[in-house]
Amino acid sequence: MAISEFEIKRCEKEIQKFLEKRRPPVYLRNKLDFGYSIDDQSVELFEMRPQWDDPSKSIEIPFAKATYVKKEKLWKIYWQRKDLKWHTYSPTPTVKYFEEFLAIVNEDAMGCFFG
Repeated sequence: MAISEFEIKRCEKEIQKFLEKRRPPVYLRNKLDFGYSIDDQSVELFEMRPQWDDPSKSIEIPFAKATYVKKEKLWKIYWQRKDLKWHTYSPTPTVKYFEEFLAIVNEDAMGCFFG
């Protein structure tokens, strides 16, 4: 079940705050930038880079995902490994609030999100 329109707006507001802290300087953003997508009950964070063999094209590389479980009223946290599959972030697999997810990604204590 998709998250509510209100929750989407709240998530977008928090993501904008997160991106303000994390995005590289403007002059580098054509080489590296961060973005997000919201689909049904999941929010995905990704980096955007020029494609290595055709710099005129941009690619999106996902690195963090939060999925809202309405029945449990919590967010599940995932990170993407080199196998391109989503894995539960075992130090903190769930959080109650979306802001907690962004704080965990920003801290990146295990080096799973930003390396």
